[in-house]
Amino acid sequence: MGDMFAMCETDVESTAVAVRLAARAGFSATTVGQAPGYAQAHIYIVPETHAEDFATFCKRNPEACPLLAQSEPGRYLMPALGRGTDIRSDLPAHHVHENGTWRAVADIVELWRPDLVVFAIGCWLGAEGALAGEDIPMRHRELGLQGSPYRTKLSANAAGSFEGPLVVSMRPFRSSDLTRVIDITTGMPLSHGAPLHVGDAQELGIENLAQSDWGDPVLPEPNETAAFWTCGLTALAALQNSGLPFLSAMRRAPCSSPI
Repeated sequence: MGDMFAMCETDVESTAVAVRLAARAGFSATTVGQAPGYAQAHIYIVPETHAEDFATFCKRNPEACPLLAQSEPGRYLMPALGRGTDIRSDLPAHHVHENGTWRAVADIVELWRPDLVVFAIGCWLGAEGALAGEDIPMRHRELGLQGSPYRTKLSANAAGSFEGPLVVSMRPFRSSDLTRVIDITTGMPLSHGAPLHVGDAQELGIENLAQSDWGDPVLPEPNETAAFWTCGLTALAALQNSGLPFLSAMRRAPCSSPI
């Protein structure tokens, strides 16, 4: 995995490093459109006692939870995600989940423990960057929003205490662009690959696109078609269902991810 994220001396590198350093200095806004050409990720941090089951959950749901990197217990430096990356401080937003609720914190330096294991799960923003590079219009991006995530009637493949619904994110595309969108994203499995479904949301058990489970929905216009990708929030739903205290760094206004 390390070679995949190895940095090289380019302008893109300086952009990615700049974003991480800005997060360390207090930047807490969206990472949509930042550091084009590099993968972004959801981060989940769980106790070592549950790390093996969580890793198995990711491997059993590779489209929704493509595993980019996993740390050794207590290791907060993640060179596989970029030189010098400190997972405790180099993210724009952290969430602490416990007792069925969550709270936002600027960093997790004081919360770090030697038994914590970090998981980086691929985010759709990598595919979004590739689509932008091909000049495919993305109305959600023009609005500064990410895809609308929904719980589906489909179940993720369980592992240990981790189980729950398959979560998808929806983005509307011009119907005339759909073939190109599918062709491009098919070749990007670490960013969820091709859409799971295109068209009628009710086939996934989603009754109302205007009511997303997270974020702000961007509804298809008459010349657009809804495309649904599996989403890394599948892991969040499983973690929440487990009742396990955990840490995450993920969607916030609308997506703050490591680069």
